[in-house]
Amino acid sequence: MWNDENAEDLALQLVKWRRQFHQSPELSGCEQQTSLTITNILKKIGVKVFTFHDNYGVCGVVKGQYSGPVIAFRADMDALPIMEKNAVSYQSTHSGIMHACGHDGHMAILLGLASIFVKCRRELSGTVKFIFQPAEENAPLGGATFIMNEEIMKDVQVIFGLHLWPDLPCGHIGIRTGSLMAASDRLTIKILGKGAHAGQPHHGVDAITIAADVIEGLGHIMSRQLDPLETATISIGTIKGGERYNVIAREVILEGTVRTLKEEVRQEIPKKLERLLSGMTAAQGGHYDIDYARGYPILKNCAEPTKLVINAAQKVIGNQSVHSDVKPALTAEDFGNYLTKIPGAFFWLGCGKVGVQNEALHTSCFDIDESALLIGVKILYQTGCLALAYYGGKKAIL
Repeated sequence: MWNDENAEDLALQLVKWRRQFHQSPELSGCEQQTSLTITNILKKIGVKVFTFHDNYGVCGVVKGQYSGPVIAFRADMDALPIMEKNAVSYQSTHSGIMHACGHDGHMAILLGLASIFVKCRRELSGTVKFIFQPAEENAPLGGATFIMNEEIMKDVQVIFGLHLWPDLPCGHIGIRTGSLMAASDRLTIKILGKGAHAGQPHHGVDAITIAADVIEGLGHIMSRQLDPLETATISIGTIKGGERYNVIAREVILEGTVRTLKEEVRQEIPKKLERLLSGMTAAQGGHYDIDYARGYPILKNCAEPTKLVINAAQKVIGNQSVHSDVKPALTAEDFGNYLTKIPGAFFWLGCGKVGVQNEALHTSCFDIDESALLIGVKILYQTGCLALAYYGGKKAIL
């Protein structure tokens, strides 16, 4: 099996791949060149490649010499509509588009992993699939749903993924069994009033004052109608309303997101929203319309795959650097869709630079400590070996 003899060369290649992707980011559903680049690299390193008709996803497959389980690893491909402000040699060349969420690194890591497994295929008992998924940022739909419907996923027994995480220093990982990341639902609330002259407000129904009451009421749902020990948020991100400074607004549109870590809480919030809106709009003579779109599910790590990741990471970075009971985050991840159908585990790979202020994900100055790339490959490789052994009923060769 693979050892560290060629680790330095691999580390350099990982950086080259990551920077290549970083310079040429593509938005969700537009990953045509990214898909072609991945396909060409996989073919060059000897991996069998499958592509799909209705999306830009790519799947590389390494089939071992011996029969055994089928495991999968997933990386996301898309970038964000953000103007990069990093003054680096590998700065995005696509104006207004940036890999501000680490997907460039995720793709590089998975390519590195594939390059290792393809060299070990004669020793493998089983099959390893490398899923490059488009449109992870395209909530609430996302690209995982497309991939899950592909025939190539039907025999996968376990799946693993990671996310570069600037809140953790390079050389550390965060993981937990159960809910690691939140469900992300989207809501659009339309408050309907009646227009009137501002000097005669009694002739109208002010949608702005109703909207203000609704926003305040959302806080009451969180503080008074949910168990205070539960974690959930309702956030309004945009408010649009009114026609003129001296006209009573007849319509206001609120857009926001709901984040939850328990399915029971997720199911209750739409009911509470309907009750709140019904009462508050009726009290002032208005009406409402709500569009509640369910997005990514809660990302729930399965027990046994999580143990495999923890054991693999401990071997690579040591027990002290594996944080196996981190607090969940209210950020969301399309990987949760895979875990509703296939056992698996997802973890945060520390990429924070030591001694500096690290920029957050989804910001114009986000960057990573690139030494995290090789660490990610090593952890996933050890995880793969353990998974092939565990699901094949054999002892791992590490």
